[in-house]
Amino acid sequence: MLADLDGVVYVGPRVIDGATEALERLAEEGKSLAYVTNNASRSSEQVASHLRELGAPAIAAQVFGSALAGAELLAGNVAPGASVLVVGSQTLADAVRAQGLIVVPSAADRPDAVIQGFSPTLAWKDLAEASYAVAAGAVWVATNTDMSLPQERGFAPGNGTMVAAVAAATGKSPMVAGKPEAALFETAARHSGVERALVIGDRLDTDILGGNRAGMATVLVLTGVDTVRTALAACVSERPDYLIRSMGELYEEYPAITTDDGNYFCGTSVARVSGSTVSISGLEDDLDSWRAACAAWWAAHPDTTPDGDPKPVFTTAG
Repeated sequence: MLADLDGVVYVGPRVIDGATEALERLAEEGKSLAYVTNNASRSSEQVASHLRELGAPAIAAQVFGSALAGAELLAGNVAPGASVLVVGSQTLADAVRAQGLIVVPSAADRPDAVIQGFSPTLAWKDLAEASYAVAAGAVWVATNTDMSLPQERGFAPGNGTMVAAVAAATGKSPMVAGKPEAALFETAARHSGVERALVIGDRLDTDILGGNRAGMATVLVLTGVDTVRTALAACVSERPDYLIRSMGELYEEYPAITTDDGNYFCGTSVARVSGSTVSISGLEDDLDSWRAACAAWWAAHPDTTPDGDPKPVFTTAG
């Protein structure tokens, strides 16, 4: 299993109920566990240490951040021993060196490539150096393009905002390693020796989209950003294979979804689509109602995302 962190294992400083127990049970079931995160500023050991403090099973070898994925993506697009301008953390620079590449401090060194990741110490001059090198033709990789970064006081600019600044200055676009691209998931699966991976996350536009792009099975948990309503309206590329309330339900038997004459059944719930309306016979707080609704709506629009959102209507009071 490839698990996201924030919104899946914890929310801020709080562990999500049932998450650590579910993660511990994986080893008992003989299943592999890896954590995938877009964070490129903390080392795998730092992330693993934080998880252990929260009570979750974790060692550094189980943590895969976008620094490693970015360095591997970069190494696959430049010659061995190429020179690289690293705009980011020491963790990112170490990941680049581990690929046998040479880190240089300035665009004046005419680097073959630029890799850009988040660090709270980055300044205008760092973005300027990246812009000079990218404009001169250097291969450009971004660890991730998250536009915001959750902080205690609110949301702050993420790596994506700084990548956008370089893009605006150069008119170029980078290759991206982190979510929602497939590279991070492929890196985690390869290093974990996993052939059939299950991606579990709380965000449709990063975790689920990235897992789908990597050709992996995907599970949306409802303990973070996205909800049953956003799942129902998800665009084709962001639709999860499974929908559960939390990690605590990971080992419960997933209900079968069947169809007959345009009706979609899940548990005691039934859903049917007519135009933009999804009629649901079932309780609104019953997840099976939403599973049936998603199956019906997605089947009605298998290849293209409708312009308007679906309108769920419950015919049984919840």
